[in-house]
Amino acid sequence: MAERGTQVVALLRGINVGRHNRIGMADLRALLEDAGYRDVRTHLQSGNVVATAPIAAGKVAAAMRDLVADRLGLTVDVVVRTARELAAVVDADPLAKADADGAKHLVVFLSAAPDPDAVARIEAQDFAPELFAVRGREAYVWCPDGMRDSSLVKAVNHRPLAPITTARNWNTVTRVLEIAREG
Repeated sequence: MAERGTQVVALLRGINVGRHNRIGMADLRALLEDAGYRDVRTHLQSGNVVATAPIAAGKVAAAMRDLVADRLGLTVDVVVRTARELAAVVDADPLAKADADGAKHLVVFLSAAPDPDAVARIEAQDFAPELFAVRGREAYVWCPDGMRDSSLVKAVNHRPLAPITTARNWNTVTRVLEIAREG
């Protein structure tokens, strides 16, 4: 279990998408700082947070979810990785050779180990030229023709791999890791 003061990466699910779950990043940073998080940094408007947690890393997701609900009245799921775990996600990328465009390469972060039946259902389908692989608590997706009309992205989203999932493109994943390493 991670100790207090561990640098974490928190990925808030479904914020600032359309008119739903609107949270300004300055407001989110202030909220977390008031709750005792240190060195709080955000990336983009989609809820990518790097911070030093005042509690064990394993408790951060629930604490942030509850904090956002209590203070902002929003129901937002959160998936957390330590900075070291995020570095391992990048290092373990099984689709690295396919990754010519980081905007078409997606990492789906899972709140728990993936459901083996859900993984098997996805793997049994032919999504060529799209690619799918699971490593640990992450699913890696490559969509050379883009994500918007991707059959694979739809399959991953419609067949839950874990209780909570949130996806980020490769450009975001690697930039958030850079932010973690900077601090």
